[in-house]
Amino acid sequence: MDRYNNFAELAALEESSAYNVDAKDRHTRVCIIAPHGGKIEPGTSELARAVAGDVFSYYLFEGKKPNGNRDLHITSTNFDEPSGLSLVEGSEIAIAMHGCQGNEEIIYIGGRHRGLTDLMTETLRRRGFAVDVHQDPKLQGTDRRNICNRGRSGMGVQFELTRALRDRLADASGRSISPKLSDFVNAIREAVGVDRE
Repeated sequence: MDRYNNFAELAALEESSAYNVDAKDRHTRVCIIAPHGGKIEPGTSELARAVAGDVFSYYLFEGKKPNGNRDLHITSTNFDEPSGLSLVEGSEIAIAMHGCQGNEEIIYIGGRHRGLTDLMTETLRRRGFAVDVHQDPKLQGTDRRNICNRGRSGMGVQFELTRALRDRLADASGRSISPKLSDFVNAIREAVGVDRE
């Protein structure tokens, strides 16, 4: 269970130094978000930044506490931090990076944009990633209130990456085990069609 039901509750009880918002509105059709970034779901900020690059708008809500960052988790159907909500609602499609438990390297893909999730599943598998739909309906990203589905189209994409995969992809030590972070980024950009931005 989340400690806070919405951002107003969180902001009222947490020190401002407990979290950070990092966002860049490039007025693109697609935005990349990590609503549980930093130390809340480690690795998701790095993945969102990598996919966004200098191409897409992005938004990160990052836990910065020395410990207890799970307290800063606001479930995606309740996530309403104002600048994040504004960026998503101003975009046609949001692609959300999340983390889930798991010792195997798996990408679980969900969201209401079935056409895009099917295409991303194909491009990711072609690059060597294991892709599936999470068995837990709460991690499938299909609720209309989910932040990933609150863009203008009403349809978005939600990634749930296992801890094992996030740790490896976000590791900046230069390990070159395939598939790499660049494969992840390129698969998503290919599916979105960055030339149409």
